[in-house]
Amino acid sequence: MSDSLETLRAELLAEVDQISDLKALEDLRVSALGKKGRITAEMKTLGGLSPEERKEKGQALNQVKASVAEALNARKESLEADALNAQLEAERVDVSLPVRPEEMGRLHPISQTWDEIVAIFGEMGFTVMDGPDIEDDFHNFTALNIPPEHPARQMHDTFYLCGEDGEVDMESVLRTHTSPVQIRTMENQEPPIRIIAPGRTYRSDSDMTHTPMFSQVEGLVIDKKANFGHLKGCLQEFVNAYFEVDDIPLQFRPSFFPFTEPSAEVDIGCSRKGGELKIGAGEDWLEILGCGMVHPNVLRASGIDPEEYQGFAFGMGIERIAMLKYGIPDLRTFFDADLRWLRHYGFLPLEAASMTRGLTP
Repeated sequence: MSDSLETLRAELLAEVDQISDLKALEDLRVSALGKKGRITAEMKTLGGLSPEERKEKGQALNQVKASVAEALNARKESLEADALNAQLEAERVDVSLPVRPEEMGRLHPISQTWDEIVAIFGEMGFTVMDGPDIEDDFHNFTALNIPPEHPARQMHDTFYLCGEDGEVDMESVLRTHTSPVQIRTMENQEPPIRIIAPGRTYRSDSDMTHTPMFSQVEGLVIDKKANFGHLKGCLQEFVNAYFEVDDIPLQFRPSFFPFTEPSAEVDIGCSRKGGELKIGAGEDWLEILGCGMVHPNVLRASGIDPEEYQGFAFGMGIERIAMLKYGIPDLRTFFDADLRWLRHYGFLPLEAASMTRGLTP
């Protein structure tokens, strides 16, 4: 290799070593290896040499080019690693530091109430089941004995999804209740069945007591001897445990739901003396849930023989019972993401609801 090429390589390698940022490194790469670079310029001189000289200088230039390219790549990797380490160091969070008391997180009342419900029914032997938020027409309506002309199927009450063509797909819907979980369970599990299905549901409604998305829990018991008396006892145990009041009066009012027969709405006793709502024995009643014996058509649609099995079901809004227990006046505030509200109504984290240690932390 000639002295001039050796000098060129030494100069370029020295410049590579001195580069301290990626932009400058790219500029050096262009000035050395680009179309108008120093090494490229030397390559253009090969045409005027004799074959022996061209071969010798060509090999030498290729060695210089390879050495410089290798040095550039190595320097680039080093600078990129340094930049990444600097970024990680700048964004580092010391998780060993204690949380400032004013910044301590709070468990949302819906999450707390959800845990309380699971703890209570878990003690009764219920299993928690889940299902998809996007349902088909069969599981959300048809299997639940809801006829085609029922108002619940109308678009002013229900969120239907759009198909690939942009048109409304009447077969795909955001579930309007967690009852489809009951259907899916009965389709895939042999009786006896004892489940609860908490989850988010969606309806086209919004005011002080309704929101487009809300949480609901439904319960289902299927066996050969389940009856309305068992349903009443189950709900009595639940309301006593949840509101932490002994012997809360229950009132069952005849009602109608397509998926249960007979059906009833359940009220609990309360008192409103002095403008304060108090759950328990009193002169007033407060509706909290709906229930009934599972309709034979629902059992048939789920592949269960109604001549052999029967059962009961119930459902309630999680936000509603949370409002009653914790004195929250407006349903919409559950979804406002207001930290001041959460600090007031929230619960200390890591305190699991338990029937032995207490539901409320």
